[in-house]
Amino acid sequence: MSPPAQDPLPSSLPSAIPLLLARHGETAWNLEERWQGQTDIGLNERGRAQAAALAARLTGRGIRHITASDLSRARETAEIIARHLGVAEVVIDAGLRERGYGVFEGLTREQCETQHPDEWNRYLADRTHTPTRAELQDQVIARMRAAVARAAARATAAGDPVLIVGHGGSIRALLHADTGVRPPPMDNGATIRALFGATGLRDPALL
Repeated sequence: MSPPAQDPLPSSLPSAIPLLLARHGETAWNLEERWQGQTDIGLNERGRAQAAALAARLTGRGIRHITASDLSRARETAEIIARHLGVAEVVIDAGLRERGYGVFEGLTREQCETQHPDEWNRYLADRTHTPTRAELQDQVIARMRAAVARAAARATAAGDPVLIVGHGGSIRALLHADTGVRPPPMDNGATIRALFGATGLRDPALL
C-alpha cells in the first residue's frame, strides 16, 4: 500500500494540537503472541473490556474527534470508545494500519525462529530490518505521518484532543522517527499523549 499524500493543516488551527494515540484492545493472536501486522484479527472479549476501560479513562477529556485504523481490532476499539463518549462518528483511515510483517505474520516468535531463522536473526539485530514481503519501515512512517496530519486537521480551535486508535508498532515507529526516542512496547489499550505541529509529534507521555 503506497502512503497517502499528507494534507496541509488549516491555518486556523493551533500550532500544537493535542493528540491521544491509543493501541487497540486484545485479540486472540495477542494472547497467543502471534505477529498480526496487517492480518485482520478482531477483538476478543478481554479486548472489548479493555476498550470500555479506556473509554472510562478518557471520559471528561473533551474528545470529540476519533480516527482509527481500518483493521477491525482498532476500528472496534474506537467504536466502543465512541459509544461511551457520545462521539457520533469514527473516521477510518487505512494509513494508520500496523506495519505489514510479511512472512512473520501469523507466527509466534518461536515459529519465526524455527521457520525463518536467518530472517529472524537479522530482525533481532536490527528492528528496522524488512522481512520477506514485509512493508518498509520508511513507508510505515510516511503513511502514519500523513494519517496523523489528517486526524489533527479535525481538531478544533479550542484545542480539544483528537483520539487516534491504531497499533503499537506503527505508533512507536512514528514517535521514534519524530522524537529520536524509541518508546517501550505498548500494552493493549495503552495511550500516549503527544503534541502535533509543523515538526511532527513531540513531548510524548504515557497517559
